[in-house]
Amino acid sequence: MANPGDNPSSGASPPRAAAVAGVLFAILMGTTLVVVRLAIPPNETESGAAWLADPSKLSAVRFASQLAPFAGIAFLWFIGVIRNRLGTLEDRFFASVFLGSGLLFVASLYAAAAFSEALVESMVDGHIRSADSEAYYLARHLARAFLNVFGIKMAGVFMMSTSAIALRTGILPRWLAFSGFACAVVLLLIITNWPWIALIFPLWMLVASACILVAEFHPKVLRRFA
Repeated sequence: MANPGDNPSSGASPPRAAAVAGVLFAILMGTTLVVVRLAIPPNETESGAAWLADPSKLSAVRFASQLAPFAGIAFLWFIGVIRNRLGTLEDRFFASVFLGSGLLFVASLYAAAAFSEALVESMVDGHIRSADSEAYYLARHLARAFLNVFGIKMAGVFMMSTSAIALRTGILPRWLAFSGFACAVVLLLIITNWPWIALIFPLWMLVASACILVAEFHPKVLRRFA
């Protein structure tokens, strides 16, 4: 694995900042997904009235929707620090895919959170009274499509570009880069009807961020598994 000190931009942006941002994103994103999945029934045939009439579940979805923006901020910080860290080693092609997919992922995450928040607030205000409402059906499917289709696809592209950059520059262990390719293929090609599939992305980000921290404080330990 390349020595971080060889990069001329390393002094301007310590890698631990990227690691902290990645860990924060993984925790916030993972918490958001778990809270939403536990609060909202995954099956459309299941009666929606149960969770729609439960104030605690409505509050849980509202909490998750308000948590999502902070996850996006941490993710953007991670992207910025990584790009600055790479400096002259950055490949323009992979850098464009890396940045573009990251921005589209955040946009999809925000859209899903906005529709979820709008759905909850409409239920609380009494504008949507049942799960049979067309407004409920549209908002729920839009939120799910933005998260489990568009957002997850962009997360897969982001993981693939990050893994390619890692292989070219040595900023991450090779095993982590190859696992990123494998996870990206799953996110890009596997049918996204499984509601928990989105957790693959924050889990991989958590491991990648942990590797950055280990490389910063104990580089010799990480090189043994590179």
